[in-house]
Amino acid sequence: MRQLRRTMLFVPGNQPGMIKDAGIYDQDSIMFDLEDSVSVLEKDAARFLVYQALCSIDYGSKELVVRVNDPTTKCGIDDLEAIVRTQKAIIRLPKTENAQDVLVCQQEVERIEAENGIPAGSTKMMAAIESAAGVLNAKEIACSSKRLVGIALGAEDYVTDLKTRRSPDGIELLFGRSMILLAARAAGIDAIDTVYSDINNEEGFRQEVELIHQLGFDGKSIINPRQIKTVHEVYTPSQKDIQKALDIVDAIEEAHRKGSGVIALNGKMIDKPVVARAQRTLDLARAVGVLREGGEI
Repeated sequence: MRQLRRTMLFVPGNQPGMIKDAGIYDQDSIMFDLEDSVSVLEKDAARFLVYQALCSIDYGSKELVVRVNDPTTKCGIDDLEAIVRTQKAIIRLPKTENAQDVLVCQQEVERIEAENGIPAGSTKMMAAIESAAGVLNAKEIACSSKRLVGIALGAEDYVTDLKTRRSPDGIELLFGRSMILLAARAAGIDAIDTVYSDINNEEGFRQEVELIHQLGFDGKSIINPRQIKTVHEVYTPSQKDIQKALDIVDAIEEAHRKGSGVIALNGKMIDKPVVARAQRTLDLARAVGVLREGGEI
């Protein structure tokens, strides 16, 4: 199974204590932010802090991501120069509106790799979509580069661009979420949902996580470690789902042993999409540790 990205914890790049402790939690990915959460006067210091952390702190198996500033600016290029050279993190491009934005960033990454003897193509990228133009161009963004491993929705800038605000049920985000999800699936990469900023509204947060899980998102950006448990609970297959998937796999193996081209379970035909969903359930269950090899739950 590919890298789990159920939870991506935002860590401001100008907060040394948070940077140091970011690895003690159970999130799948850590995203160090050099962009919106860092003031102009602190950009250089934040870049140095994140660079030093990537070079010296062992974050274990967690995926490391750095949101850089606009790579058409000196600040953004300086971010890329520092982060790419560590060979430790994925570059997250902010406010992506079209494929050209991705290609401009990729060109700078390619240059830095070549100048520093880094294997070409080893630096992966993500793109955050945060505007109406970006949503409408989601497919071309998602398919623009083989370096892209995921695209993400940035809701605050997006709803501002729509001239509205976020509501409790998130209806204003449905089209944007759907476009980003479809684009990611067409490109074969991951789709990451936006943050939920009201950390004290646990019920509202769980409802939103259940919604994006049902839509098909691979995970969610989070801003507080308290949110990790809820996301992981929603994304962990239930024992009922696991057992159903195991039964489907057993039915397939039994049909193969009998040389039968017809696969059925409890009187119902099992077709290819059902098999694919069952296999994904089992892969996820194994990845999160609720199913052992050999089929023991």
